[in-house]
Amino acid sequence: MVPPLSEVTLADLPAEIGLFPLSGAVLLPSGKLPLNIFEPRYIALIEDALASNRLIGMIQPVDDLDDSDTPALHGIGCLGRITSFTERADGTYAVTLSGVIRFRFLRETGLTRGYRRARIDCSAFSADLTEGGNVSLDRTRLIDSLRRYLDAHHLRTSWSAIEEMEDDTLLIVLPMLVPFTSDEKQSLLEAETMGVRAALLLTLLDDTPEDDDDFDTDEE
Repeated sequence: MVPPLSEVTLADLPAEIGLFPLSGAVLLPSGKLPLNIFEPRYIALIEDALASNRLIGMIQPVDDLDDSDTPALHGIGCLGRITSFTERADGTYAVTLSGVIRFRFLRETGLTRGYRRARIDCSAFSADLTEGGNVSLDRTRLIDSLRRYLDAHHLRTSWSAIEEMEDDTLLIVLPMLVPFTSDEKQSLLEAETMGVRAALLLTLLDDTPEDDDDFDTDEE
């Protein structure tokens, strides 16, 4: 059994995990990701996780257009712990994952009840368990850049909620919620530190086209 998130150490983490590949969605450490689970293989993944350590591995396919059952996967994903779930009458699930730590995808170990499993290594990302609260962020520039980005894409947000967020919270929430491309989201996930993520986030927000109506913010 994995201890409470605030007490997790590298020694508590599994060397093998069930995978949930999903394009256009990343989970960051300390982030919250709601998911709608309806495919039989991923229902099995959730059931098995609930029966053990409640952990699954969120990871993006390399190619958004690869609709095969086993698309090639990026080298880095994030462990998510199921912190709330609702089982519907039809056997599907609504779950919320809380990000624990990033992992390096080493190799696949086969299928279990239809879902993919893999060996992983979290050791390079131990700072994910403790980092936060001391990031240097040009908050004014970030908010201005976010306004321009959302305006350009005809998107709305709760500015009162944004204003109330701490700097480190913004650096977790925005990369997950802003409809960047899959590759852009992956680059934010792979950023070595919160400071690097902050700089990259500003760059992506500032690189705003004049107009684009082709965004879909549904995760799954």
